[in-house]
Amino acid sequence: MTRDRSLDIAVTGISARFPGAADLDAWWTALTEGRVLTSRYEKSDLLAAGVPKDLLDDPDYVPVHGHLPDADRFDNVLFGVSPREAEMMDPQHRLMLEAAWAALEDAGVTPRGRGAERAAGARRTAVFASASGSGYLRAMVASGELDALTIEDAIHGTEPDFMASLLSYKLDLNGPAMAVQTACSSSLVALHIAVQSLLNGDCDQALVVAAGIPYPQAGHLAVAGGIHSASGECRPFDESADGVVAGAGVACVVLRRLADAEADGGDPYGVVLGTAINNDGAAKAGYYAPSVGGQEAVIRAALSTADVGGDTIGYLETHGTGTRVGDPIEWSAASAALSGAGAPEGSIPVGAVKANVGHLDNAAGLAALIKALLVVKTGVVPPVAGFTRLNPLLETDGSPLYVPTECGPWTGPEPRRAGVSSFGIGGTNVHVVVEEPPVAPAGPEPDDRARLVLLSAADTEALERSAARLGTRLADGADLTDVAATLATGRAELPERLAVTGRTTAEVARRLTRNTAVVRGSRPAGGPGPVVFAFPGQGTQYPGMALPAAEALPGFPAALEQCLAAFGPALAERMRRALHDPGFPAPDLAATELAQPALFALEYAAATALVALGVTPAAVAGHSLGEITAACVAGVFDLADAARLVTVRGQAMQECTQGAMLALGCEEERVRELIAVSGLPGLEPAAVNSPDGCVVAGPVGAVTEFEARLAGRIPVRRLAADRAFHSALVEPALPRLTDALATLTVHRPSVPFAANVTGRLFPPDSDIRPQLFVEQARRTVRFGDALASIADHLPDALVVEVGPGRVLSALAEAAGLPSVPLSPSRTAHPADEVLIALGTLWTRGQPLSPRALCAPGHRRVHLPTYPFAGPRWIAPEAAPSTDVSRFVKAGEVVEEAAPVQESPPAAPEDPTALLTRLWTELLGHCDLAAHSDFFDLGGDSLLATRLARRATLELGVPIPVRDLMTARSLSGQAELLTALTTAR
Repeated sequence: MTRDRSLDIAVTGISARFPGAADLDAWWTALTEGRVLTSRYEKSDLLAAGVPKDLLDDPDYVPVHGHLPDADRFDNVLFGVSPREAEMMDPQHRLMLEAAWAALEDAGVTPRGRGAERAAGARRTAVFASASGSGYLRAMVASGELDALTIEDAIHGTEPDFMASLLSYKLDLNGPAMAVQTACSSSLVALHIAVQSLLNGDCDQALVVAAGIPYPQAGHLAVAGGIHSASGECRPFDESADGVVAGAGVACVVLRRLADAEADGGDPYGVVLGTAINNDGAAKAGYYAPSVGGQEAVIRAALSTADVGGDTIGYLETHGTGTRVGDPIEWSAASAALSGAGAPEGSIPVGAVKANVGHLDNAAGLAALIKALLVVKTGVVPPVAGFTRLNPLLETDGSPLYVPTECGPWTGPEPRRAGVSSFGIGGTNVHVVVEEPPVAPAGPEPDDRARLVLLSAADTEALERSAARLGTRLADGADLTDVAATLATGRAELPERLAVTGRTTAEVARRLTRNTAVVRGSRPAGGPGPVVFAFPGQGTQYPGMALPAAEALPGFPAALEQCLAAFGPALAERMRRALHDPGFPAPDLAATELAQPALFALEYAAATALVALGVTPAAVAGHSLGEITAACVAGVFDLADAARLVTVRGQAMQECTQGAMLALGCEEERVRELIAVSGLPGLEPAAVNSPDGCVVAGPVGAVTEFEARLAGRIPVRRLAADRAFHSALVEPALPRLTDALATLTVHRPSVPFAANVTGRLFPPDSDIRPQLFVEQARRTVRFGDALASIADHLPDALVVEVGPGRVLSALAEAAGLPSVPLSPSRTAHPADEVLIALGTLWTRGQPLSPRALCAPGHRRVHLPTYPFAGPRWIAPEAAPSTDVSRFVKAGEVVEEAAPVQESPPAAPEDPTALLTRLWTELLGHCDLAAHSDFFDLGGDSLLATRLARRATLELGVPIPVRDLMTARSLSGQAELLTALTTAR
């Protein structure tokens, strides 16, 4: 009979940091090799860590521990945590934040809560968190130098009551947030509650996160009859077992309903089929003693909830403490429960991860779960580390359990299922039944189209590490479509950014590792700069010029078809072939009657697609024909009227006498002198594109002679044009333009619009004369002046050339405006250029949606997560309200300020100096400027209250908290204090 899978829960993401391994892959390798990963400390190291010497000298002291390296590091900047707050936070809370972030990334989910939740359909994410008691808090309090307010800060950063809500706040998650504390079984109890929350509809996604990190990390005192090992070796179920060894670790798993995960293209590690919890009550020898009855009952209940028999279980990850009392009780309880549910004798290998890493306290249950998930996912059963011979106290007759001594393949029933047990002091028992992940459905057939791969980080060093790690992972092979989509939809958009394109993962890996063809940029702290769309004119067209955008620019094909529909059917069909067929005759496309409508359609559709992606112009400019496109995008014409105007303009100019155009590399005044001196009839300045770049137009013979005379004297280049645009030769077309404009409606622009005739910007809502578009066809194009006007009004502008080529981009760069050509050249892979242009916009902080760039039908794949490597933080020895603490980061001690003098200073501080000192104390930042924002630096309402109190005491003037919070910046608050002290 087929199981009902509607209640199954998928584990979609995992993040863990355990002793003895750099990452989860290395940890799994160590487990399969049966390695013991605990460490034996040197006495000098323990003394340096703060362990009392008299304790170390005790002969019963065992200097062994499952050591977690870099447990004092924390990437506080990534989470918007001030140095002061980071210093006061328990390392467990810090690393739980990092683990939660990484687990969400591993699940392919953006770790910036509701922004991602809205994009994914209002997905509610819950947090269920567990942590061990805070030795960090005890160390701070033991110093005796923390005042009442500082202790309050320390409690908020260390007590378990606040950790789940802190995670929800920092990650912007709006599902339930709950701290779960049942000692050793806490994290699996949290998993049980998370499963229930998902099944009850309280959330759509759940984070279960736990940490067990003592402070300081050290050994233990072995007491006769106690649970700690005198030998320093944890040997579950072994005849020499003498107790447990402690360890440190942090772990997080992401849960979703299986149906939701499958519909979302997830790649689960495994499936939770059922969970159960209970408590021993008083049916045991004492509070600290385990109970056979309670443990057996919880296993039976979990199997019942999972709707599976004991005969379907092929592996059991035990609580496995290696104690002489606990092991026999657990063995008996599991044997009875599983055999009673149908498990055959000797059919189930057991695991005991504590033998490898020690007892991770509140994180122990998640460590066991993760190991069991890897067993069912890979079909590999690791040995129990250090095992020699079975404990004779274990009842083996009829037991389905046995201890594997070597790594071997799965030999149990299919599908692969495992049980996981965790038991807490006090008798709270939990058992979980997991199953291997379902077979993933076949995805779309891979293609050879280029993909855009995006990465970001909080700082440049982290970005480099992230790129290197991704390059290494991709070298192993993966579907590039899935990789690009996972990064686009499952990562936060951080300030330092990188974009790279490729057609295979190998190509992307090569570019990342060799740092070639990679675009880097930064999102400006004050937000992205304004974008100016620039539209080129005739002469840039080529057959098939729409293909790159059609392949790489989302939304472009539909926008182009909408635009073509505004033209007459016959012309639209010619335009469609010219735009999409590289074999279309180039001379036919060069004809003005086709070139101008085709360019307009391409530019308008590309601009429409860019706006749909989130790139909105702050101003528009166009060169000659491009001015019509700019006017349409600015709202001066609606699409239908613009299409009619462009059609008439192209036909009318096609009927004009042929002419020629010549680009000159000199200033306008020199051009006019050269024309005057030449005596050649009909020559005119057609365009002034830059201070040293102009275009001359006129009759073919005159232009040819002019070119010959200038050869070798100044740079000249013949343009691919068979009409003398913006000269007297196009005057016959002007009456038709006048008549056409009389039938069109000219609107006020919605964004600033640069005029070719004047070179100035029309502000939004300006009156636009229809005659302007007649004059612009005849008079000199003053595009250089337009760029100068844009630079004056929008000095931080980024010019995006929306059309084929990079002519206008070069002009913008010469005018001091950075530019991004959308399709700069005609290479073998022009679509790649469009992609890298989009990536360049994103790296510069433009609000371009990475999600919109993804191909449909992608799957979420597991990729390297954020490369945390923050500074080191230690508990402050002293932080009274009358002093400024020492902040220890990356091994360097920085004195933020001298202690406040007990006697009044000789001269009172001005408000700016006072606030600088108080901000440094409360936030821990010493690099402050007038524009620094109290809340952006990690401040909150509680710290604002303390700031107001301190300022009130020192100035003797009441400082309203609300006004202080409204002012926000250092200069704003200084102005407030100045006004209040002056008014008294």
